[in-house]
Amino acid sequence: MSFQKDFLWGAASAATQIEGGFLDDGRSPSIWDDEGLCVKYVTHGETPHAACDHYHRWEEDVALMKKIGLRSYRFSISWSRVMPAQGVVNPQGIAFYQKLVRALREADIEPLVTLFHWDLPLWVHEAGGWENGQTVEWFAQYVHTVVEALSDRARWWITFNEPQMFIGRGYVTGQYAPFKRSDDPELLAKLTRNVMLAHGRAVQIIRTEAKQTPMVGMAPTGPVYTPATLSERDIKTAYDKTFAVMPRAEGAAWWMDPIVLGKLPEELRPYISDEDMKTICQPLDFYGFNVYQSRNYSEAQGPNPAVYPGQPRTAFNWPITPEVMYWAPRFHYERYHLPIMVTENGMANTDFVFEDGQVHDPQRLEFLRRYLRELKRAAGDGIPIVGYQYWALMDNFEWSSGYDIRFGLIHVDYQTLRRTVKDSAWSYKEIIGMNGENL
Repeated sequence: MSFQKDFLWGAASAATQIEGGFLDDGRSPSIWDDEGLCVKYVTHGETPHAACDHYHRWEEDVALMKKIGLRSYRFSISWSRVMPAQGVVNPQGIAFYQKLVRALREADIEPLVTLFHWDLPLWVHEAGGWENGQTVEWFAQYVHTVVEALSDRARWWITFNEPQMFIGRGYVTGQYAPFKRSDDPELLAKLTRNVMLAHGRAVQIIRTEAKQTPMVGMAPTGPVYTPATLSERDIKTAYDKTFAVMPRAEGAAWWMDPIVLGKLPEELRPYISDEDMKTICQPLDFYGFNVYQSRNYSEAQGPNPAVYPGQPRTAFNWPITPEVMYWAPRFHYERYHLPIMVTENGMANTDFVFEDGQVHDPQRLEFLRRYLRELKRAAGDGIPIVGYQYWALMDNFEWSSGYDIRFGLIHVDYQTLRRTVKDSAWSYKEIIGMNGENL
């Protein structure tokens, strides 16, 4: 058994990371646009103000997507481009995304719309951000606006990308905007409740207002453990560790057990009511998941016998562990019983333009082949997998790491903004054309 015929082969991006034009045509800043915070927390003090200038070069970028054979494209909407102030809808911001979605459709590329990918509008942040329960309603107004504008052509919807990151590392450890630090469990519970309620409200709005039958999901992440052997005991151990409640809301179960199963972790029960759960737990059509590595090989666990000298790693120092692409879909399908979409997976590499004008990245191609073989194995075992979105479409602003880290299928020269398709993109095109039969 292989991938289904309508498998959504694609690549992903996020608004802050590629768009640029941060104050163009009525957009207001997001929490990632604060130059003072970027100087303090982002490598080299870099900002996303220009990024890849996708806002002005989107036609070229869609043409490149078509050229490398993508069947789908996952992108996010900039909330502050659509609603630059409370109660204000920006027609120019809406028009940008309408043109983008129309162009994708004309190129036979399925648009996958992510409603929130970490870029909280500054005006929302200044009013309390995710600590403020009113943000749930402001988010609902924004979702209504986007669904009204795009749902005639966009069918696939992702409410939130990685709440583990923008809450756990945005408000608890301070690694990402808004760069706050707190170990207050009540604050974490309040933040969790508000994001979950916003997710539930978004699903309700999409279901009732979309102009065509929608496919709705979410894109969490979280540590995935892989079994040391194929014994039942080791498989169960890996499964249990994957879904354990983890500090700083890092694990998938903290978020997805309530959202999908209607079951609250013990730590959240004092803060989230039965009435809240009626909004939070909405039916979903697919389970998105962002996965890059097996947690077995993380030094974050302290002394770790699985970590060994010379272990293969990416340029981001992440271990290369293809087996995680089998176990992540298997474990999450066994727990949540929803079709799986890999909403992010990719490799940071040391990429540059060679003297021949090309970008040769054989390591990324090998990474793709090995990981996708494991995903194909999962599909062969009967796990319903509906799509794979490589991270990322192009090199971009990699959050607190600035522009040093390159994940893209397309190289971006940040001085000239010239795009160069990497070797791995042409190989990915061949994989897509064969629907993975050549893996």
